[in-house]
Amino acid sequence: MRKLNYRLVARLAGLLTLTMAGGMVLPVAVSFYYGDGAQYALIFAALLMTAVGLFLRNLVGRHATYDLRERESFWITSVVWITVPLCGALPYLMTGTLGSFTDAAFESVSGFTTTGSSVIVHPEAIPQSVLMWRSMTQWIGGLGLILLVVALLRRLSGGSLKLYAAEFSGTQQKKLHPHIAKSVMRMWFIYSLITVVLITLLALAGNGWLDSVCLALSTVSTGGFMTAQYGLAGYSELTLNILTVFMFLSGVNVALLYNLFTLKWRRFKLNHEFVLYAVIFLLAALSCYVAFSIANGDFTIKNLEFSLFHIASTVSTCGFYTEGPVVWPFWASVVTFVLILSGACAGSTGGGIKLRRLMVLFLYMRNYMTRMVHPHVVFTIKIDHKVVPGDYVNKIFGFLFLYICFIIGGAFLLTMSGSSIADAFCLASANISNLGPSPLINSLGANLEYASLPLLSKWTLMGLMLAGRLEIFALLAIVSPAYWRRK
Repeated sequence: MRKLNYRLVARLAGLLTLTMAGGMVLPVAVSFYYGDGAQYALIFAALLMTAVGLFLRNLVGRHATYDLRERESFWITSVVWITVPLCGALPYLMTGTLGSFTDAAFESVSGFTTTGSSVIVHPEAIPQSVLMWRSMTQWIGGLGLILLVVALLRRLSGGSLKLYAAEFSGTQQKKLHPHIAKSVMRMWFIYSLITVVLITLLALAGNGWLDSVCLALSTVSTGGFMTAQYGLAGYSELTLNILTVFMFLSGVNVALLYNLFTLKWRRFKLNHEFVLYAVIFLLAALSCYVAFSIANGDFTIKNLEFSLFHIASTVSTCGFYTEGPVVWPFWASVVTFVLILSGACAGSTGGGIKLRRLMVLFLYMRNYMTRMVHPHVVFTIKIDHKVVPGDYVNKIFGFLFLYICFIIGGAFLLTMSGSSIADAFCLASANISNLGPSPLINSLGANLEYASLPLLSKWTLMGLMLAGRLEIFALLAIVSPAYWRRK
């Protein structure tokens, strides 16, 4: 058996738990400002988080060496993504917002994984401070908990690259700087700057301060938590149009968005994945507009705005919804389901399979079909004029196989707990894609209440959320027998 540097794993998990406890300052301030009565419960929750963090960092992780090997990177990734969301459930329990640990854990896991599935039926009835905490969990989880560790702890030095690779185990993420810590800091800077810009625009559009902050945090992270039971039905057209633009941007690779602020706009045109993403968005929105207009007999600008909003929400895996057309055509359901699986760009805060993987698979299959006719021809797969390594292609095939297996396995468990086959596959697909609440097929969407699901279904969906957010490999690595064998 391999020897695991468990002290380092515990120390980093404790560090992040302490950071979450420090982040409780904002919800507590909101609670005092609005007088919602939850301030002391939130303070108690923060103290419990602090106690857990100190226990992991200073006792279990005492005398930890910062010799981070690859096996520790996967353990840290998995342990952090399980420990922090479970601690994040404390504010829901302490304030009485949710009465069971399962529901509180579901809400927290959904938040940190930016899924947006919620067991809170009436968000407008819970304390404003808890609404702030819900949105904060999504914003923190948007770029990733491990990237937050890398940004906070530079003592890892070379180990940061291993953590970075474990966080993006299924994709190829471009670095913004040769030094990994500086690259991560730039990513957090861009992420924060876009959030501040969106908060300002939403406030100028006539929304309240709390709504503007909560919506901005949920949009930029492509999380999808909303502050009202009926989604965004009561918001102005200007607000929805602003959100449409930022949902689209949030589906773009964070490293590519850096070029917006360095005025290197030409790189967007040269990035094949972004071009495909933009084309899919426009074609899907246009086709849904035509389908909605024909089905409702109404070719108006309102249908066009809704189509753009709906497609941006789906392809970015944000999951926002609003009041749609009276008749929902079957074509719109088909497009929605396909976009749920395809997802947004690699390296974005969105979920799904990711377009870069699908591009590589398409090019591989095209080359394979050509070799069937010309067996002696040698092909390479190129994206952005760069050759894609063969091991990355193999990893994509492995990921796709596991992705399908998780959907089928999750759907099987959901049917065992009472869901219909159609609903089970839609729920499994939406939650492993970190989409959550969205009009999947006509029978699902805004009227679906996760609170009514049985216990097994909720824990199954939590597992799918984590698998989708960690892109499967990090979770499976630590349970693989080969992982624990000595080299």
